[in-house]
Amino acid sequence: MKKKALILGGTGGLSGRLAALARDEYDVWALTRGSKPPGDGIHPLVADRGDEAAFADAVCGAGRFDAVFDCICMNEDHARQDLRVLPEVTDRLVVVSTDSVYDPDRKFTPQCESPAFFVEEAGSPETLGYAANKRRMEAVFEGYFADAGNMAVTIFRPGHIYGPGFLAGCYPEHSRQKDLPDRILRRDALRLVAAGVYLIHPVFVDDLALAMLDCVHKEKAFNRIFGIGGPEAVENRIYYELMGKILGVPVTVEEVPLTGYADAHPEYAGHLNHRIYDLGELKAAGVRMPDTPLEAGLRKHLSWLGYGPAPVAE
Repeated sequence: MKKKALILGGTGGLSGRLAALARDEYDVWALTRGSKPPGDGIHPLVADRGDEAAFADAVCGAGRFDAVFDCICMNEDHARQDLRVLPEVTDRLVVVSTDSVYDPDRKFTPQCESPAFFVEEAGSPETLGYAANKRRMEAVFEGYFADAGNMAVTIFRPGHIYGPGFLAGCYPEHSRQKDLPDRILRRDALRLVAAGVYLIHPVFVDDLALAMLDCVHKEKAFNRIFGIGGPEAVENRIYYELMGKILGVPVTVEEVPLTGYADAHPEYAGHLNHRIYDLGELKAAGVRMPDTPLEAGLRKHLSWLGYGPAPVAE
């Protein structure tokens, strides 16, 4: 009998690829709000996780699962909801967090799981920023680790996720822009803060999804949090220059002065630092390591966006 997996999400950039790749091993169910159907062969469950009763009814009504993957756990309330409901239906939970939880002013290069400094904000989930909410979420699970609950949990902290399902662009002022490939093809100068010198550790979406699937059976990954990135760490400008190479045009970078930029744009604070991660603990846990080279991944990403590689000169 085929194993069962539940994905909370299932139609987003990461969760959609996770659902598709999980079908090789699992009979896959996806819980969404119903605004977009999940992929072929995925069993739909419809509920808004903001409605606790509806969420619990939908999840528990589908029976037990060999693994649950929460791609939409955004704050401490969601984490507590997971811990109230999911132990009734599974022994294994994998959760997606973010590298934004690290305090950008006190990061190590490369950053490892410990020691680490995290963003801190006061307030409720409704008033906290994205990074602070994700860190509060992690803290709820860390308390569960300490209490040795009967459901094993693994949390991943990806940085920039790229590939099919996502818009391109990883850095201000060209982050997740729909028209970024067209800008590059027009040879528009790309405005990058500090000329794009900060290091980034992009992870191809399929690599992240496969690591999430692989960790389910790795006991050394139980009740752990891991940073995750691809096989290459590069300056941000290289990411854009590789896109230009694939599209067959040179990329010109216009430097945006760093001084004062973070104060004027606090939403980009998590980008204005090196975002590279020591993957030693992930490797030691035996989890499948991301292995898609950045250029190869960007080729697949641009193809999915509808932009083929530049023609080869004869």
